[in-house]
Amino acid sequence: MFRRGHLGVAMLALAPVTFWLLSAGYPVFAALVAGTVLYLAMLPDVDHRIPGVPHRGPTHSLLFAGVVGGVFAGAASLVEPVLSVAVPGGVSMVAFGFLLGFGAVVAHLLGDAITPAGVNFLWPYPKEWSLYLTTADSTLWNWGLFGLGVFAMAGSVALALRGLPI
Repeated sequence: MFRRGHLGVAMLALAPVTFWLLSAGYPVFAALVAGTVLYLAMLPDVDHRIPGVPHRGPTHSLLFAGVVGGVFAGAASLVEPVLSVAVPGGVSMVAFGFLLGFGAVVAHLLGDAITPAGVNFLWPYPKEWSLYLTTADSTLWNWGLFGLGVFAMAGSVALALRGLPI
């Protein structure tokens, strides 16, 4: 999957969260979350820039997603006193931070899991999983997922701003 496809998958995962945050009256937090998820959409591909780390190895695993989630949970614990007024009541910033980081990485993994190369979700266990739906370089799939993501985000924003249930 290429960047455009990964952004589309990230937006598909993000749309319900955006709807929830906007419906709850937290547009600034919704924008912060959306920006963060889209920024992280390509994080697992950092393995291309790290010598000795194979592509779709450790950075394409649930373990890596957990580490990223842990980093975001730790950061959230530091900023919780400052941002507590900016998030919906009853939401643990630490849990939300974890889910934000974890979810952004998992969205990337799901995008790669539809390609023949698959993803080693349980790294270091040596098993790749793939749905074999398309090749990573498919223009149709990359643009299609991007378009679906844009449509889902636009729909979630429109529904939330109109106060309509999904």
